[in-house]
Formats: sequence, structure tokens, C-alpha cells
Amino acid sequence: MTDSSPLATETGELPVLRPGSARSALSHEQFRRIFIASFGSNIGSWIQNVVLPIYIYERTGKASIVALLILAQMGPLLLLAIPAGVIADAVDRRKWLMAMQVVMLTFSVVLAALARVDAPIWAIFLAQLGVGIGGALNMPAWSALLPSLVPHADLPGAMSLNSTLINGSRVVGPILVALFTPLGAEAWHFFAFNALTYLLVVWALSRTTTPRHAADNTRGWQRFTFAFRVARDRPAVCRLILTLALYSLISLPYIGLFPAVAEMNFGIDGSTATYKWLYAVWALGAALGGLALGTLFVGRDPRVLIRFGFAANAVAMLAFAASRSAVPAFVAGFALGVSYFFTTTAMSTVMQSRLAPHERGRTMALWFMSFGGTVPIGNMIFGPL
Repeated sequence: MTDSSPLATETGELPVLRPGSARSALSHEQFRRIFIASFGSNIGSWIQNVVLPIYIYERTGKASIVALLILAQMGPLLLLAIPAGVIADAVDRRKWLMAMQVVMLTFSVVLAALARVDAPIWAIFLAQLGVGIGGALNMPAWSALLPSLVPHADLPGAMSLNSTLINGSRVVGPILVALFTPLGAEAWHFFAFNALTYLLVVWALSRTTTPRHAADNTRGWQRFTFAFRVARDRPAVCRLILTLALYSLISLPYIGLFPAVAEMNFGIDGSTATYKWLYAVWALGAALGGLALGTLFVGRDPRVLIRFGFAANAVAMLAFAASRSAVPAFVAGFALGVSYFFTTTAMSTVMQSRLAPHERGRTMALWFMSFGGTVPIGNMIFGPL
């Protein structure tokens, strides 16, 4: 880097940055550009993720229908993550990612148009399915791109910032919904806004030079089974994937069913500002939990942090489940968010550190199948309950 970095001092000299820290990761210009653009786009995505379940729940009054929409959004990960991972390791990731932004933009526009006229639920489902397919095809390539924009030593900081990005947008998204809903903003306005935010990532990718990754020498079906062979041959990778799949299936359905949980357990209606602030507080906790790994816990063994995180998450989950009013729900929700993404960020850091650049696209596909792909199954199981 030159002294054009925003981290430079007044004398033009760069401060000494601790390898692996969030500040060190941000000192790399290309990573910083992608990070900022992705943050803006994720705000739009989480605005849509907050508004859509509320919109469907208000129209139908059924948590099972909400779970079905979550299936449309995240279910494609189960079927498409492996093929998408193969593509991510075989093509120009930058061009592929730009194409997927356009796909998600297009279906988000369709979703906005359908919501404006209160189209049939099946039509909303198909539009959301299109967004979900684009997201499933996007995720492995995206997860492989980010680590390649920083040196290996700064990987923990990059993963911490990525988690903060995801959850920071979860904070900002609900706040914007809470602010603009009283001003007359409707569901379709939020969906249209989300569509526009994909252009931020297209712009950032167009100005980014992605490093070349090693050529893929596998052929035929071996490309599709590569990730499973990596998991088989590396016990740590296998344990991480299996643990994440079980955790996502059993412990994360409350996220997709948040409107129903808030109404039934805490007496908070999903259309109120209180609900948006509850979701924002939970997301703020998740953002701080992810950020902690690249700040407070730099240099700590992430394997130890994973065990600590799961223990804390169990306690927070019990407190959240036992809450029956708004105040304890806010407190427990914040703790639940912190422990949730603190743990998964530590797991992701360990996972990425055990993969070579040319392996990440295909192997991280298993990660997304376990993380996001099992969540809609959990929603379908627990939604009717």
C-alpha cells in the first residue's frame, strides 16, 4: 500500500498494524472497496429479509407459509451449492459474481412489482425462489473471493469484518424499516430499494482485479465430489461442517420465524417499531460478536473460542426462550446475537485457514449447505409448531 491509505498518519507513514486484525485487513484497498460495497448491498438484502416475512405473515397469519418463503430463499443452497462451488473454482470469479448480482437484482424488481399489487403468494414464492437461486450460485464464489484479497496473515481480520458486514447490515436494515414505515413506505418500496443496492457490488467488482487461482485439474464427477473428499481427508474440516449443520438445523430456525416468535413469546407484533428494534438489537449483538474476533480476540486460538461460544450461546438461547416480555427479550436477544456470530465466525476462520485458494469455492459450498441449507429445513419442521 501507498500512503494514500486512509490509515496513514499526518506524516504520510502507515501505522504498525497487527497482522490478523480488522484494521490490517482494511489496509488492503481492493478488500476495502469490496467490503464497503458489499455492506451497502447487504443493508438492502436485510431490509428485504426483515420486511418479507412480516409482509407474508400479515397476509396469511401462518408461520408455516413464512417458513415456505424462507425455503424459497435458502433452500436452493442445498441443491446448488456444490455445482456453484465447482463453477467458482473453474471460471473468472469476478465476472461470475457480477452476473449473479444482475440475476438477484432482476428477481428483486419482480418481487417489488408483485408486492405492489398484492399478487398471489405462489407468485411471491417464485420471485423469492429466483433471488434464492441467484444467492446460492453467488455464495461459494463470494466466499472464495474475499480471502484472496488479503494476505494469509490477515485472514482472521477479513473473516471478522465479513461477519461484521453481514450483521451490521442486519442492524441498519431494521432501523431503516422502522424509520421509513411511519412515513408511508410499503413492502414493495423496500424490495425495490434492495434491487438497486446490487449495483454497488457490480461497481466495486468492475474496479477490482481478482488474483488468479490455481487451475482445476480434476475432471468430470470428481469436480463435484472434490469437497466431500477434502472433508473426508481433513478431520477438522469434517467436524466443522457436521457441527455447523446440526447447529443450524436445530438452533437457528428462530431467525426465519422471528415475527412469529416475537408475537407468541413476547407479545410484540411484527408490524410495530418495537419488533424492528428487537431484531436490530439482536443483529447488533451478532455484529459485535463477529467483530470481537478481529479486535478483542486477535491472536487467540479460534478452536478454544468456538467451544466458549457454543457454551455462551446455549445459555443465551435458554434465556431468550424463557423471556415473556419485551425487556428480557431485548437483553437475551442481544446476548444470543453476540454468541451466535462469535461462534460461527471463529468456525469460518478455522475452515478458511485449512483450505488452499483453489479449494475454497468447492469446499466452502459444503459450508453454505450446512449453514444456510439446513435452516429452511428447520423452519419447515418448527414453523408448524
